[in-house]
Parts: sequence; C-alpha cells; structure tokens
Amino acid sequence: MTASQATPFTAVDALLDDFAQRATAPGLDPALHALMQALCSRHFDTLPLPGQGRTLQRWQTLAQVAGCDLALAKLYEGHTDALAILAECAPAGFARAGIWGVWAAEPPDARARIVAREGREVRLQGRKAWCSGALQIDRALITAWAEDDQPYLVALDLRHPSQRISAEGWQAVGMASTASIELSFDDSPATLIGQAGDYLNRPGFWHGGGGIAACWYGAAHALAGYLREHCRQPRADAHAQAHLGAVDVALQGARLALQDCARWIDRHPLADAELPVRRVRAVVEQAAETVIHHVGRALGATPFCRTGHFARLSADLPVYLRQSHAERDLAALGQQVAHLAVGDWPL
Repeated sequence: MTASQATPFTAVDALLDDFAQRATAPGLDPALHALMQALCSRHFDTLPLPGQGRTLQRWQTLAQVAGCDLALAKLYEGHTDALAILAECAPAGFARAGIWGVWAAEPPDARARIVAREGREVRLQGRKAWCSGALQIDRALITAWAEDDQPYLVALDLRHPSQRISAEGWQAVGMASTASIELSFDDSPATLIGQAGDYLNRPGFWHGGGGIAACWYGAAHALAGYLREHCRQPRADAHAQAHLGAVDVALQGARLALQDCARWIDRHPLADAELPVRRVRAVVEQAAETVIHHVGRALGATPFCRTGHFARLSADLPVYLRQSHAERDLAALGQQVAHLAVGDWPL
C-alpha cells in the first residue's frame, strides 16, 4: 500500500471515536427475573423486619444474595426494602403479589408529580429517573410531589399502559442487567402510602441504608474468598499472603461495624439511625474498596478473564458502591460528629 492509498489518520480517529461512543443496549438477563420469582415463591423474601430484634439476620441474608450476584442483589434488596416500607407505612395487607422496587432518586430534570387525587388514589404526570430493574419487576414504590411541593410515597403497577419506559440512557457495563431506566407518566394511576415526607422521615429509611452496606459487604466477602483459596495453595507467595492480610483486616472491621450497627438499631428501633448508619456505610465502603484493590493485585488478570462469578462481581461492585455519595456522605457524617455533645471515640 502506498502512502497515497493509506487510510488518513483523521479517518481512523473518526472510526475509533464512533466505536467508543456507540450506544449499548441494556444487557437484560431473563434468568434474574426467573430467580427472583423462585425466591419469592419459596418465601425467601420474607426477611425479619429491621429494628425488631433480628436486623443482623436480615443483613446476613442480603449479604448472602449479594455474594452470589449483585444484579440479583439489586432486585432482591429493592423488593425486600419495599416490603419493609409497606409494613411500616401502609395499611395492613396492602403488599400485593409480585416483585417490588423502590425508586426515590430526585434529579432536578426528572420529577413525578401528583396531578389529581381522590382519597388515597392519585394520578401522576412527569418522569422518574434511576428506576433500577423496572424491566424485570411488577410493582414499585416511588416518591412523587404534590401541588403543595411535599413529597409523597406512592405505589404503582408497572404494567399499566399509561407508563412509558425509556432505556436509552443506560450505558452501564457493571450492573448492566439491572437497567436503571426512566419512566414517564401520563395520567398514570397510583396509590398514596403514608403521609407527606414519610419516606425520608420514618425510622426505617436509615435501616434500609444499612441493608445496602450489607450487600456491599457480601460482594466484597465473596471476592476475598478467591484470594483466600489462592493462598491455601502450596505455592502461594508472600505477596499474596500480605494482600490477604490486608483484606482480612478490612473485612473484620466492616463485619464488626455491621454487627454493632444492627444491635444499635434493634436497641433503638424508633430512634434516628442516621449517625450509626452513615458510619457503617463509610466503614464498609472503604473495606470493599480495599478488597477490590488487594484481590486484583494479588490474583492478576486470570480470574477477571476466566472466572465468570469473579468477573461479574468485580465489574458490578464498583458501580453498586456508588450508591454512596463518597465525600458528600463523609462531609455529612463529619458535620454530625462535630456537634456531638460527647464523642464516641474513647476506648
């Protein structure tokens, strides 16, 4: 090929740029929905409610599911959180059959609005973003805003034809199959749950935040298991063992923090759990990031490329961890700690 026949670099750049910017469709896995249905039919979704003496058992189950698969955990945690919210805020027996989700993100460009009301029945207009798993579940609890600019929790049936689903913005690789898409409402029916502001003001809001930390822990624990198995081999090197030591320290701290937080919630079921839950989320997030770092450095590329379970957890966990707001959450924690009358640090 002569110089005149060679493809110009500008053309190659354009091809590469087009490829890099290509849209990807949500990688839905039909097996996720089938497994969720199986778990519900076997009543594996009937977890102890938080704050009733068995919060740790609830979190242990969430961690177990997360260690299996984080996309499954996203659906499972949302479903069990919805059932806990309904038990806390809805009339007895309201929880209808099906797989539930909870969507309360409030980006400024997507808001669901209550435009009509008759008793507890309302009509919705607008949009709801970050509707994780909407293509794979049946019902959802969402936050919607009334004319008095107060947020309400409403329950809706996702099969109603007045709702429109858009998955165009979902480009995730990690957590791809959860498809956090956008819903649009056009006079869509829903049912009020509780009173204005109940979603954030109820004690169970922060209890649920601790449950998400348990999911982070379960995935990190599963990843750490691969490193421990590697270090059991006769030819395990000192570097891998050092990485395992660092992982052990991180997980032990996170485990004890989760246990302590669960006990605190059970002792104070109606108290504001923001401070202990913010603390445990920060501890578990840091531990999970430590595990990701050390396990990857110790094991190299092989499990990322040849072990499906490991590869999925490694891709999904960094995305799932971003349910933390990082330094914003730490700043909120620091603000609370600074104003404590008596600190909790003395041994």
